[in-house]
Amino acid sequence: MNLHEYQGKSILKQFGVATPEGMVVDSPEAARDAAIKIKEKTGAGSWAVKAQIHAGGRGKGGGVKIASSPGEVSEFAGDILGMNLVTHQTGPAGKTVHKVLVEQGIFYPGESEVAEYYMSVLMDRETGRNTIIYSTEGGMDIEAVAEKTPGLIHRESIDPAAGLQPFQARKIAFNLGLEGKAYKEMTGFVTALYRSYEQSDASLFEINPVFKTSDNLILAADAKVVIDDNALFRHSDYAGMRDITEEDPSEVEAGKHDLNFVKLDGNVGCMVNGAGLAMATMDIIKLSGGDPANFLDVGGTANAATVEAGFRIILKDPNVRAILINIFGGIVRCDRVAQGIVDAYKTIGTIDIPVIVRLQGTNAQEAKQLIDESGLKVYSAVTLQESADLVKKVVQ
Repeated sequence: MNLHEYQGKSILKQFGVATPEGMVVDSPEAARDAAIKIKEKTGAGSWAVKAQIHAGGRGKGGGVKIASSPGEVSEFAGDILGMNLVTHQTGPAGKTVHKVLVEQGIFYPGESEVAEYYMSVLMDRETGRNTIIYSTEGGMDIEAVAEKTPGLIHRESIDPAAGLQPFQARKIAFNLGLEGKAYKEMTGFVTALYRSYEQSDASLFEINPVFKTSDNLILAADAKVVIDDNALFRHSDYAGMRDITEEDPSEVEAGKHDLNFVKLDGNVGCMVNGAGLAMATMDIIKLSGGDPANFLDVGGTANAATVEAGFRIILKDPNVRAILINIFGGIVRCDRVAQGIVDAYKTIGTIDIPVIVRLQGTNAQEAKQLIDESGLKVYSAVTLQESADLVKKVVQ
């Protein structure tokens, strides 16, 4: 589950990570009031006005502005709220901004002692260990740094039994070139950040930039946080932070039917039971000349209603030129899937795109009989190769 910046920072604060003082608002008037309150509390003479969407690159898209007065904060908030913000992560469609974060300004032009670093905590799938990734080159172009100068990207692997050790936090601060007060502040920052990641059951904490002020304080100037969906039962307060307006509508609808669905950019929709078979089916589609339009695992407890819901979700994608249904009847019965397909045809009406159906396993014969007697115009396949050949036939 992705969180907004202000939500991620609220979690960081719970674990002692220092962040700038800020308030989230949804109107220019509220933004001005927030700026005044922040000034009264911190003495801030400048403010950052930040669009709150689930995407990076907001600054380059015009979603982050620095204001020098409460009036300018209100003006900038009015410009950003309601805008369609397009970044390299949103794609050309962009995202509508509904809230902004008004935050204490921490950068003062002309100060040479400030610095920006990059830091993230995530699971390294190759080693099976949590890993802290960090660099002296923080800021908006960290992707370019990783591509062009990978030697500037450092990694610290954490032993799952021992956890983050003090010497590792000190090593990170040393590699970032810090000394004195800033060195001490960074070791505390790293320790608190890792504790935030671990105890919140996150799958990602990314701070870009980690900011060193001119008086050697270390602050999380930004926060991208992703919480593991499977752990939300332990964090009811985090579950309430979910913003479905930022999520793909198809994935939200699929979640209501307990379907494992991820929208992709291809032209062949697929409905499969089991994640392994789903991945193999997507490979087949790719090898046959098509591109998967989605990942959809109906799971082992699927029934006719579930399958119909999945069928409807796939058909809502205008890019889909064909659908491949690949079911191996182990736990889920093939006739249940077939009944869902038939019901979907009956309720949806005319379906103009070709549907390829491969049903093998439990009650496969009954499933074939259901489809044959329904009068539906579908392509039937027995082997994976036949499925691939049919996909190639209908999409080229």
